[in-house]
Amino acid sequence: IVICADPARPTAVAYPSQTKNLHHEMEMVVAMKSGGADIAVDRALSHVYGYAAGLDMTRRDLQNQAKDMGRPWDMGKGFDQSAPIGEIYPVAQVGHPAKGTIQLDVNGKTRQKSDIKALIWSVPETIAYLSGLVALAAGDLIYTGTPDGVAAVVKGDTLAGFVDGCGTVTCTLV
Repeated sequence: IVICADPARPTAVAYPSQTKNLHHEMEMVVAMKSGGADIAVDRALSHVYGYAAGLDMTRRDLQNQAKDMGRPWDMGKGFDQSAPIGEIYPVAQVGHPAKGTIQLDVNGKTRQKSDIKALIWSVPETIAYLSGLVALAAGDLIYTGTPDGVAAVVKGDTLAGFVDGCGTVTCTLV
């Protein structure tokens, strides 16, 4: 994770090795204040500290190659600086956003734009589902999913995203 919280000064993020096809995925991020296993949907939001705007970067060529070979594709998603994130805003300040624009511009042109109400799973459903697979804990960050428009980026591109009520994330690939 790399913090990219100042839209006026994009943070430098390293273009990862071993890829020629890096993709952006603009997402709302949930920051957990507590956790547990098998959290009920109706109790899920009580475990949330706050929200942020984040980028889930993907080495798409590595991911697809691993999928084609029937292998785990963790390294397509997990690499140094693979999850740039903006400032985390506490629930006490922003509430629990359930609707609002999520948008990503690359070099000043909009690539992704939707509404967070279009998420396949709501934040409570996501927390409940994940906590059924692994125990969640304070400090965990959950990237919630991306709108249409995922595409490749290259060195020199500046990515500027926001989620209504959840702030911004801005970085330049170097």
